[in-house]
Amino acid sequence: MQDDVLARVYASAPRRWLGVGMLTTVGTLVIYVALATPPELGWQLFLLATGAVSLWLADKMRRATMGAIELTETELRDETGQTIVAIADIESIDRGIFAFKPSNGFLIKTRAPGPRRWQPGLWWRTGRRLGVGGVTAAAQTKFMSEMISAILTQRDAGR
Repeated sequence: MQDDVLARVYASAPRRWLGVGMLTTVGTLVIYVALATPPELGWQLFLLATGAVSLWLADKMRRATMGAIELTETELRDETGQTIVAIADIESIDRGIFAFKPSNGFLIKTRAPGPRRWQPGLWWRTGRRLGVGGVTAAAQTKFMSEMISAILTQRDAGR
């Protein structure tokens, strides 16, 4: 029962391809500008580096958004089974309009800092904050955040 998936969030196909496409377009255009009308050497190197980073980010987003995030009674994990955060480690969840959260997502505050990790378009973690969302469907992330909130309420009532 504890390993049953309660909620699942994955990238929305149109949002995924729009995000990857925009990063690819920016990278390609910046590299084109650097090569077609070369400015001073310093600026040309800057433009080439910026274009390369944009293309790298597009590929990282493409690979990251192939996966999904799953919620069980004990953890929030990616679909490969790697734990993102344990439910016991969650202090609070913020879905407010003014929260520093990803688009269509929510913010989790944990009891202890965790390693910095980032899966563009799905989730990020830095210190005690974990953001879930990005190119995900709003209905899925809202359902997942409500499930986490219910689990936390149930956990806190049992204390």
